[in-house]
Amino acid sequence: MPEHRHDGAEAPRVAVRKTHKLYIGGAFPRSESGRSYPVASADGEHLANAGMASRKDARDAVAAARKAFPGWAGRTAYNRGQILYRAAEMMEGRRAQFTAELSAATGAGRPEAEREVSAAIDRWVYYAGWTDKAAQVLGGSNPVSGPYDNRSAPEPTGVVGVLAPQEAPLLGLVSVLAPVIAMGNTAVLVASERAPLPAVALAEVLATSDLPGGVANILTGRTAELAPPLAAHADVNALDLAGAGESAADLEEAAAETLKRVLRPDPAVEWEADPGLSRIRPFLETKTVWHPVGT
Repeated sequence: MPEHRHDGAEAPRVAVRKTHKLYIGGAFPRSESGRSYPVASADGEHLANAGMASRKDARDAVAAARKAFPGWAGRTAYNRGQILYRAAEMMEGRRAQFTAELSAATGAGRPEAEREVSAAIDRWVYYAGWTDKAAQVLGGSNPVSGPYDNRSAPEPTGVVGVLAPQEAPLLGLVSVLAPVIAMGNTAVLVASERAPLPAVALAEVLATSDLPGGVANILTGRTAELAPPLAAHADVNALDLAGAGESAADLEEAAAETLKRVLRPDPAVEWEADPGLSRIRPFLETKTVWHPVGT
């Protein structure tokens, strides 16, 4: 209950300042370092504190993603689509929160922020719809000379490290995370350093949806601190460097040591444009099987 003064008026209350945590393995741990950093609005107003993940947190997130990978990749594509669609339903229920956080982070007016939230939810639904269609588009029967049946099918690459774009902190975030997990991969995502709160809100959605813990792990903090250990980690199979900025070349060189697949950043990317298969194809392996045909 609000505290009342002796004159009957309500005393001014002190706002509760949030300190958000990381999202690893389906739980919300504090950074093992105990660090956090202030997050400000586009106008410089303090919004909250975000956890500052360490290299150890990044390794823990990779371990969680690796543990979750066999179960997630082993689900039917249809079931993965159902789970992702449920997350989109929950995003729809949090439209007001996403809109407010996006508007504060970017300085955009409410109508513009609402349009980006709608686009982000639609993008999530878009990738949910691809889960059981990518195999038909990217795989199939291959004509061969000889008594063989030859077929190719796409399979998930494994654990993918994702550097979310610094701009478009919601639409860009969804555009790099959703295609990775839709195809059966698991992800360790480093959120936009300047505007991490939409990523925190998305983590809260995923934690209360049907998505198994460890499929998507979301770290907040310094991209320059978290990207190198992900690039060099032997248990990370691929990287999306969308938010790498000027460090992309160094990260790609580090990734080469363990033969990772790397999706390079595109300076001309337009997050509002139809992505097609551009962020699906790089994180799939093609498995080709030969069967002899009996005579």
